[in-house]
Amino acid sequence: MATGTVKWFNSEKGFGFIAPDDGSADVFAHYSAINSGGYRSLDENDKVEYETQQGPKGPQAANITVLR
Repeated sequence: MATGTVKWFNSEKGFGFIAPDDGSADVFAHYSAINSGGYRSLDENDKVEYETQQGPKGPQAANITVLR
């Protein structure tokens, strides 16, 4: 599992980007990949853990969990 920080997330559109802690390219984050019940959203600067998959436009996060 990789870790990173939420760079930005648009709740209305349901997506944003994560800046990986290892300094690699930003990773696309879609609300459907967030592990939480109810309303799925991320806040800027949240620390997260995730798996990286190859999406249609580049790296994409899966199984996103906010580290509290």
